[in-house]
Amino acid sequence: MSPPPPPPPPLGRGRKRAVHAFDAALDDVELVAARTSLAQGRWTAVRALLAATGDDWDRRGHRVTVLAQEPAALAWARDWQLAEPESADAAVLLACATVQRVLHGKDRPERAREACDAAAALAPVDPTPWLGLLILERSRGSEGDVVRLFDEVRHRYPEHHHAHHLMVARLAERRAEAGQDPLHEVYDFANWAAEQAPADSPLAMLPVVAHAERYRVLAGAGSESTDPAASGHWVGRRARQVMKAAFDWWLEWEREDHPRRHLDLNFLAHAKFCEGRGAEAAALFHRIGPHATPVPWSYPDRDPYQAFRAARDSALGTV
Repeated sequence: MSPPPPPPPPLGRGRKRAVHAFDAALDDVELVAARTSLAQGRWTAVRALLAATGDDWDRRGHRVTVLAQEPAALAWARDWQLAEPESADAAVLLACATVQRVLHGKDRPERAREACDAAAALAPVDPTPWLGLLILERSRGSEGDVVRLFDEVRHRYPEHHHAHHLMVARLAERRAEAGQDPLHEVYDFANWAAEQAPADSPLAMLPVVAHAERYRVLAGAGSESTDPAASGHWVGRRARQVMKAAFDWWLEWEREDHPRRHLDLNFLAHAKFCEGRGAEAAALFHRIGPHATPVPWSYPDRDPYQAFRAARDSALGTV
């Protein structure tokens, strides 16, 4: 039996907290509408959304992973799969929703792996089931497993945005004791991926992401200040070169059509603020608008909303 629709958000403090919640859908209004329908049990809206998404793999991955975070996604995906057992879209939503349950300690990893394998069998060219597995194994899997899954995604779509971010986050955690090593493998990987991609690819931002992820690891290990702006991590010669190249890319190529562009803008605004480039950060905050993301503002262990708001207000001259 399908679950009833979830109750409306509580009054008072619950609604106040929701005002400051981060929305993983970002500015995808069609995704927001489909997610609302899914929460009410109308999975046909999700079917239409994913059918319209087609093989825009970054957008498909974004939409499926956001929908999978909906608390009732697993139950409604099961209903959908019962009605349409050959639907690859139903299978991938079921798989990614199961991954989310595992990440929240509500299911077994084996069940998620089986669901992702089943989804991959229904759509061999789709990188999204492999993305689900990569999300699952990013922290818990062996390095060999993570690399293998990344290769499976990249084999199907070499520029996969989300997969590259996951790989950078994992590589940044190597050799935390090495400290500020400009030759660390996470920087090599990010530079390689950016160079391999077409000139207009948002993977040009990956070196900025690598810099923030490495800061997260170093600050967590105690070798960097827990205040990113005071750490000096963004003011070295190499760091400045990376940030300048990324900002110049944004000025020339800003990809307004990319579903995860606001994540890149948040990483770049964070970097520019920490670098002390207030005017450039202000321009980025204007482009971000209301679409703040938890990372990298939460690094290493900060309240992301408070950190974002403080940086934005400072850059815009409102404090």
